[in-house]
Amino acid sequence: MNIHAEETAAEPSVRYHLLDELRGLDLISMILYHGMWDILFLFGVWFGQWWYLGWQGAVWQKSIALIFIGLSGFCAPMGHHMLRRGLVVFGGGALVSVVTLLFTPSAKVLFGVLTLLGSAMILTALLEPWLRRIPPVVGLAVSLLLFAFTYSVSTGWLGIGPWKLLLPEPLYANYLTAYLGFYPEGFYSSDYYPLLPWIFWFWAGYFLHFLVGRQRMEPLRRSLCPPLGWLGRHSLLIYLLHQPVLYAVLYVVFLLPQMFG
Repeated sequence: MNIHAEETAAEPSVRYHLLDELRGLDLISMILYHGMWDILFLFGVWFGQWWYLGWQGAVWQKSIALIFIGLSGFCAPMGHHMLRRGLVVFGGGALVSVVTLLFTPSAKVLFGVLTLLGSAMILTALLEPWLRRIPPVVGLAVSLLLFAFTYSVSTGWLGIGPWKLLLPEPLYANYLTAYLGFYPEGFYSSDYYPLLPWIFWFWAGYFLHFLVGRQRMEPLRRSLCPPLGWLGRHSLLIYLLHQPVLYAVLYVVFLLPQMFG
């Protein structure tokens, strides 16, 4: 029996504006983070690097990813045609990879967040008949546990705390294994979110949606900041455009004065 089918079928399609606005706010945070990266590494203007390259910057980056990926998983059951949406987002990730490889190879993006989100949507759509049979509280707990357990696969081991299992080196072989989370020596991407561990964080958001339930989500339908909601509703397009726009703005700010000064 599909334990979520009754809720899904009975609830009409509605817009949860606060979720859009949270996504829009996180999108602004991401744009600012990438803008700082561009200033430091593309334009060579060194200021604030002590905190950006320290634990403060790491916390900032992780907060963006955790909110964006978890929120995408939470919202995944709300829409229709998840498989089609996943293919579109995956295609956006492929476009980002091609453009960066051609125009900014030193800052290329391989298996970035769009590739991850597209892959997660595709896998979730294909596995949904089985995922929806899992009690939400069990699915959430297992997803969080597996996220923690696989969090360090890129550094060569599995485990939580003192319990660690070293992984064999042949796993870290090529770009296919890098897509899964086992990147080979010499691999580089300026934005890297492989399936492991991040698919489990996406699924944590997915199961949290059903654990919360539509009735308790009613307060999320109100709007506090419509402009943030607009950003959240157009997050894919803005993500695809934000780096070219950032580069153009920073070029005008930092390079044109040098050329004509």
